[in-house]
Amino acid sequence: MKHNMGKADRIARVLLAAIMAILYFSGTVTGTLGIIFLLVAAIFLLTSLIGFCPLYTLFGFSTCGVKKSESSDS
Repeated sequence: MKHNMGKADRIARVLLAAIMAILYFSGTVTGTLGIIFLLVAAIFLLTSLIGFCPLYTLFGFSTCGVKKSESSDS
């Protein structure tokens, strides 16, 4: 599994997951919407920890920086 998420994307997902969890556990968001928030937060946290998003692969999208290859043009 090749990483397709950059550092900024991963940090943003962790922050969003934390915000969603706080909103749920503080009682601000309840019911079905609260459960959806928790599921999305869990998915965001999981994908940021492994650095891979299956939806990015589906759409051919990547936020990972392009690694420079060393050239032997001296």
